[in-house]
Amino acid sequence: MNKTVWPGGAASRFGIGGYLLTSRGMDYLWTPWRYAYVTNAAKTTGCIFCELPKLGDDARAGIVHRGRECYIVLNSFPYTPGHVMIVPFAHVDELHKLPDSTAQELMALTQRIEGVLRQLYTPDGINVGMNIGKAAGAGVAGHIHMHALPRWVADGNFMSVIGETRILPETLEQTYERIKGVLG
Repeated sequence: MNKTVWPGGAASRFGIGGYLLTSRGMDYLWTPWRYAYVTNAAKTTGCIFCELPKLGDDARAGIVHRGRECYIVLNSFPYTPGHVMIVPFAHVDELHKLPDSTAQELMALTQRIEGVLRQLYTPDGINVGMNIGKAAGAGVAGHIHMHALPRWVADGNFMSVIGETRILPETLEQTYERIKGVLG
């Protein structure tokens, strides 16, 4: 039996004699910063994408750009540095329900942020896409949004694939300042 001491002595609540019982050959990487997401994601009331623009503090909200019908916001739980979302102000759950002018702005901002991400991060590629509906993987299923994130050939390493852990070389504040600096 492997014994892993839980940081802060909290293991006594979960294991035997202050130890967490673990499986043989399995490494455990503690990611306490994910606790806020894991514990609050299901409890969120209202729509985060409707509420963010109303905060009155774009830096605190992570909004790096506001258009007429859409805005660009940092992903609070990024897959890679520079992971942003292009979000319509209108609360719409399916792409075909967007007015044409909103859909056009959403795509224009996606094109613009692709150029910004290439300039700032010099990635090997860029992922752009939507997950429409909970079954498709949408974290916020009731409000469509486009993801845009830089990718590198080696970013799918064992930490992400096996360790289910992301290593981000910059803080969200640094990402915000870099992108905001280019978008103006």
